[in-house]
Amino acid sequence: MHIIRMLIVGLIVGGIAAFLYPHNQHLGFIGLTAVGIGGSFVGGFITHLISPPAPGSSQALHPAGFLMSIIGALVLIFGLRLLHLL
Repeated sequence: MHIIRMLIVGLIVGGIAAFLYPHNQHLGFIGLTAVGIGGSFVGGFITHLISPPAPGSSQALHPAGFLMSIIGALVLIFGLRLLHLL
């Protein structure tokens, strides 16, 4: 179930990021999902750098995590465009 939830959230996050970042509507289903999942990892990494979780805390789905996933996906798209991969 975790993988299915990750794919669904990744698709949603990737779609929002592609909508917010100009000229990236050509990514397709797999590209949107990959950017969304990658953005979740980037956003999670940024969040852990800013505020590490308390020991023993659960990693539940949180609206702030969703927002950081979108920001991470935007950072990922920006980086990929700098490298001319998109």
